[in-house]
Amino acid sequence: MPPAREQLLEKVKGVDGLLCTLTERVDAELMDAAGPQLKVISSMSVGVDHVDVPAATARGIPVGNTPGVLTDATADMAFALLLSAARRVVEGEKYIRAGKWKTWHPQLLLGADLAGSTLGIIGFGRIGEAVAKRAQGFDMRVIFHDPTATPAFGAQPVDLDTLLHESDFVSLHIPLTPNTKHLVNADFLAKMKPNAILINTARGGVVDQAALYDALKSNQIFAAALDVTDPEPLPMDSPLLELENCLIVPHLGSASQRTRDLMSQLAAENLLAGLKGERLPNCVNPEVFLSPP
Repeated sequence: MPPAREQLLEKVKGVDGLLCTLTERVDAELMDAAGPQLKVISSMSVGVDHVDVPAATARGIPVGNTPGVLTDATADMAFALLLSAARRVVEGEKYIRAGKWKTWHPQLLLGADLAGSTLGIIGFGRIGEAVAKRAQGFDMRVIFHDPTATPAFGAQPVDLDTLLHESDFVSLHIPLTPNTKHLVNADFLAKMKPNAILINTARGGVVDQAALYDALKSNQIFAAALDVTDPEPLPMDSPLLELENCLIVPHLGSASQRTRDLMSQLAAENLLAGLKGERLPNCVNPEVFLSPP
């Protein structure tokens, strides 16, 4: 279990550096509880939506993250979820364990083909590109929506509506910001194809889970596969857990031994650099080094 908020506020007092994970909310209150000597915040994650970066910047505190090292692992997980949802792997495993497998049947647990299908990627940064690269091996057509990105690995840029209307698979690779919170809402889901599968390895808050439940329950879309939820962990009374066409795993995107080791190393390097007053190897608010707070 992550530490309680009260425990964090108490234990952080007097520290010079803070190394956190995405389970901790590092806001102005926590920074002030640490004290004015706090020199650096290092997060063992790529996303820093759990850190109030403007508050840190206002206090002259650099915030480090761990980009790059988890690109391949997260792209692998996105594709694992895509394949599992398309071919109903988890449903099949549960079917056997429930003692339902009596014979082979031509209509049993029919899924979706990858070859010749269209994969739509929302957010075409490092991870989005890595997913597009993997899709080449499955003979998929790849389109993406990201106004700031350039095409790679045969992927073609399109507007969001076109992506939703044409994609058989929609994979999310965007940070959680005020502009992307609940980007996947009822209107978004209504524009998807009825055979479409949604994959989310980004952040849970990007998806309106109530709207997703309604779309899955009514078979408005075929399935969803989620590595991230809001909140995390997902409460056991979440209605999403009632659905056979919703595959959920516990935020395993970067969960390979090599990747987590590299993340730990990079987080430590960011922390040590900040404690020395040096520029962080990976800093999300480098402006703190340009002028005094």
